[in-house]
Amino acid sequence: MPELPEVEVVRSGLATAVTGATVLGVTVADERALTRHLGDGVDFERRLTGRTITAAVRRGKFLWLPLDGASLESARLDAAQRPEAVVGHLGMSGQMLLRAPGAPAERHERVRLDLSHPVHGELAVVFADQRTFGSLALDDLQPTHDGAAGGFGSSDPRVPSQVAHIARDPLDPAFSDAVFVALLDRKDSAVKRVLLDQTVASGIGNIYADEALWAARIHPETPARALSARAAHRLLAEVRHVLEKALAEGGTSFDAQYVNVNGQAGYFAHSLNAYGRTGEACPRCGRPIVRVSFTNRSSHFCAYCQRRRGRAV
Repeated sequence: MPELPEVEVVRSGLATAVTGATVLGVTVADERALTRHLGDGVDFERRLTGRTITAAVRRGKFLWLPLDGASLESARLDAAQRPEAVVGHLGMSGQMLLRAPGAPAERHERVRLDLSHPVHGELAVVFADQRTFGSLALDDLQPTHDGAAGGFGSSDPRVPSQVAHIARDPLDPAFSDAVFVALLDRKDSAVKRVLLDQTVASGIGNIYADEALWAARIHPETPARALSARAAHRLLAEVRHVLEKALAEGGTSFDAQYVNVNGQAGYFAHSLNAYGRTGEACPRCGRPIVRVSFTNRSSHFCAYCQRRRGRAV
């Protein structure tokens, strides 16, 4: 599943191309891509056509395109007056691709937005999704509870209602280190499970949780509250470091399902120290990386460097 770095790569690729663009038309080829939308494909098309995209914004693994202006559905001007955005979640295999106008349909194409940009001219944004777990939706924007920007990419202090329940991510300027450490101290669950809890910190998935825990020398099954304040801050610093490094390298691609808006793969997979390296030598001590089942996932770690202790300091 795409995590924060992969979604941020997509967001930044979209931002220049779509900000200020007007939606000329919408084609919904598969309504399974609208599972989060409160309406059918016709409703989605009518309410979006004629709107102008004002930014590309991300919080955690969600991204959204805020809208300005009225839709062409004059009978619903009341709805068009409310601040809205197109909210996207890539799910397991979703892709947001920039294409030339009239380009042939992509394999697994679900939705296409035809746009006109004042500088770049006409272009298309294609939402393709092989496994159909991703989604697009029109959603109302609501004020953030702390008055800070809703997400990365815009200073607007509003966030889609579908995204408001998730925490800020560790790269968000408004993320509170103190709140994060306090939440860890109240959790009996394994620290890796807490890292994956999107209400504690968003955007961290299985790959980057394993990598951050390896870097911080913390066993993934250590109870979160067993971490000292020093260890919790060290872990948060490593989370940020691995996310920033992955972002600089274009994200992690193991197959053709994750690509940027131009269809190119990221190369952070070559920098992984623990995730997916079962049986290979730990880059730090040379002992083999082990893999254990973790709910519906797997944890990868060095049993020597990340020995489980009563309290992590």
